[in-house]
Amino acid sequence: MASVTSLSDSVHQRLAAALSAALPQAGSADPLLRRSDRADFQANGILALAKKEKANPRELATRVVAQVESGELLRDIEVSGPGFLNITVSDRAITENLSARYADDTGRLGVPPAEHPGTTVIDYAQPNVAKEMHVGHLRSAVIGDAVVQLLEFTGENVVRRHHIGDWGTQFGMLIQYLDEHPHELDHDSAEVSGEEAMSNLDRLYKASRKLFDSDEEFKTRARRRVVDLQAGDEKTLAMWQKFVDESKIYFFSVFEKLDMEIRDADIVGESGYNDMLAETCRLLEESGVAVRSEGALCVFFDDIKGPDGKPVPLIVQKSDGGYGYAATDLSAIRDRVFSLKADSLIYVVDARQSLHFKMVFETARKAGWLNDDVKAYQLAFGTVLGKDGKPFKTREGETVRLVDLLDEAIDRASAVVREKAQDLSEEEIAERGAQVGVGAVKYADLSTSANRDYKFDLDQMVSLNGDTSVYLQYAYARIQSILRKAGEVRPAAHPELELHAAERALGLHLDAFAETVTEAAREYAPHKMTAYLYQLASLYTTFYDKCPVIKPQPPQDIAENRLFLCDITARTLHRGMSLLGIRTPERL
Repeated sequence: MASVTSLSDSVHQRLAAALSAALPQAGSADPLLRRSDRADFQANGILALAKKEKANPRELATRVVAQVESGELLRDIEVSGPGFLNITVSDRAITENLSARYADDTGRLGVPPAEHPGTTVIDYAQPNVAKEMHVGHLRSAVIGDAVVQLLEFTGENVVRRHHIGDWGTQFGMLIQYLDEHPHELDHDSAEVSGEEAMSNLDRLYKASRKLFDSDEEFKTRARRRVVDLQAGDEKTLAMWQKFVDESKIYFFSVFEKLDMEIRDADIVGESGYNDMLAETCRLLEESGVAVRSEGALCVFFDDIKGPDGKPVPLIVQKSDGGYGYAATDLSAIRDRVFSLKADSLIYVVDARQSLHFKMVFETARKAGWLNDDVKAYQLAFGTVLGKDGKPFKTREGETVRLVDLLDEAIDRASAVVREKAQDLSEEEIAERGAQVGVGAVKYADLSTSANRDYKFDLDQMVSLNGDTSVYLQYAYARIQSILRKAGEVRPAAHPELELHAAERALGLHLDAFAETVTEAAREYAPHKMTAYLYQLASLYTTFYDKCPVIKPQPPQDIAENRLFLCDITARTLHRGMSLLGIRTPERL
């Protein structure tokens, strides 16, 4: 089905045409339309235009109003203050617009795809091989997944990348230990659970660390293994791959619990760029972007200096010939721009790495790999805090394991579901508990602007009151219950009916879904979608309180129209929540 023109776009078109007719010499002028508390919409563009044309703004506004073709779209348009226009659309226009969205059988609710989609590579969900995922891994995964969903829904070609894999000392240590104790990972990976895989890795890590710290000869052999690994030694790489495979069993089990799809083909760690590192360094040195300093290959910046006032360089290659993170990240940019043909690169990475990415991006721009047509952006996120406002830790001061956090959220949510459940089996309560618990964790993260820290408060997250996913899920489930209880009365739009104030407010907000999706995708801002959905659920609650749907049953045409408003609200909640990676159970 073709996309549906929003009410705001329709009003904008009428006003722009009226402006051109009232002031032909101004050409195409923007009426600067926005949603308003004083009317349905307000246009502020006449003031700036009048100043430019040296005209009286109220007189110009009056001339514009005279030129507006209202038709069945506009109910009222008035001049306010120094020259604002307050616009009220007709009830018929609201209902007809929603009816067109409702008729869209693609599930898009009439939301148009982007006119000129590009290719975006998004780097997110980057756990560390052979290490447990902790609360610090939550935000990159959840924010990145929501941005992927939003971008793909708008028609963008999205390439997912999970930068998993290190070449550091711990791998030399692990590989050397496994080489000397070959049966430590002697099992069929397909038969190992995520918990078992991590238990095996944790046991191996502790044993190899103990030997590394106590045996100087083993330490020397382990460090030599790191060099072998970077040099591409086949046996060493094969053993490294064993650790990666074992880790992925665990990672996939955690991501499955998070209700996220992480595909094996999208995992490209440092090893994926190993063959490009030497060429990246050569290109940077030959172009003069990087220079040798005390044997290391460095990039210097005019505006980045240390506390002593001396320049802080980006070290691309160490003096011993080894490569750091910068070489890998710059090689990844080359691959994503020239092989994957991306025009946007997004990195969902902790804000504490902002300086590193600033230097990497600036280096890539100096080298010509990034330019006006190809942008790179760090979607930096803040820290997950405990209720005390400090970084979230266990009572023992250790970092909280992500699986423990999710399990507790699911337990709390299951208790809420069990309390409300009337006809759900224990199996259904467990299923809903997982959907509500994981949804609560995701929503709390996404409802905060990514660059801000947020407090992790499970009691608040699983509350039925306030700005929580449970409140939205409950609103959706309540609508499904109403639709089931409606009997033979079915949802149907009746544009001829006058709308109650609560129906109008709900209808106008439903109309804003498309522009919210577009804005949230364009700005990589899932919190704008959560804010929209929370307001939608709040407006629905007001509508439900003010406008009887079933009891007492209104006349049939009004009942059908109100059921129609219920159903399109439910569809919008369902679609909006899915773009955040959150489920909407039919019953709670």
